[in-house]
Amino acid sequence: MATSLLTLLDDIATVLDDVSVLTKVAARKTASVLGDDLALNAEQVQGVRAERELPVVWAVFKGSLKNKLILVPAALAISAFAPWAIMPLLMIGGLYLCFEGVEKVAHKYLHTPSEDEAHHAELTAALADPKADLAALERDKIKGAVRTDFILSAEIIVITLGAVESAAFLTQVLVLSGIAVLMTVGVYGLVAGIVKLDDAGLYLSQREGEEPLADLYRAFGRGLLRAAPFLMKALSIAGTAAMFLVGGGIIAHGIPPLHHWIAQFSEGLHGIAGLGGFLSALSPLLLNALVGMGAGAIALAIYTPLSKRFGKG
Repeated sequence: MATSLLTLLDDIATVLDDVSVLTKVAARKTASVLGDDLALNAEQVQGVRAERELPVVWAVFKGSLKNKLILVPAALAISAFAPWAIMPLLMIGGLYLCFEGVEKVAHKYLHTPSEDEAHHAELTAALADPKADLAALERDKIKGAVRTDFILSAEIIVITLGAVESAAFLTQVLVLSGIAVLMTVGVYGLVAGIVKLDDAGLYLSQREGEEPLADLYRAFGRGLLRAAPFLMKALSIAGTAAMFLVGGGIIAHGIPPLHHWIAQFSEGLHGIAGLGGFLSALSPLLLNALVGMGAGAIALAIYTPLSKRFGKG
């Protein structure tokens, strides 16, 4: 009896150790989607009244949990009954990441500032219109954010599934469930903090008092107000770059000749005196990013005429 109990405890410890290691691996691989998820969801809340920002984030958070309740069992079913589909799904997810990254870059350089200003003015006017149904606008924003979350969550789950495809079924269940909860709580906790950053800065900048501590509060608040737009921009840039790195890496890994060539090329750089180690570590990242940019550009070139002909839906 005692031996059986010790064996059981050892098995549990082994499973938990595997879960811990694989969760860390999956979290690193899904970091790119996390950065983009943060930027996209923070942008989705823009235009909502300040007092409604946190309720909107909470509503999207609940929608995201429902998405995960659909996606995690679906991913486990694929792993159990159609494991051959994991790599194609990973490739599709990687291609979508690259496509989304190229589309963001193309939007920035193919749209003039006047077009962006006109869109912003149109949105502001709609929100200022006393006849506008703000509750309906809020519901539309929540629905749009939940739809976006479904796509990003699917990418996270598929990438995680690829990281644990060779693990035991129980380990897969625990890792996928853990990543789903961790990413949802982490993303929307940070989104809530980001969207209220300017409010916190405004509150601190208006603190009253003549003592040095009050001056420090006001200075810190003004710093937060100035930093908030730059933080959003930095998140967007980092998310886009990570899309190419991770998406390109997934695509390259799914094409064995390309994957082996990148590995051989990087290994060959070891012979360079002084910088060999650095260049050998950096080159796979740059080559994966180039693969991602190329794949995304091809996908966008195919998608653009089709969307104009048949509609973006």
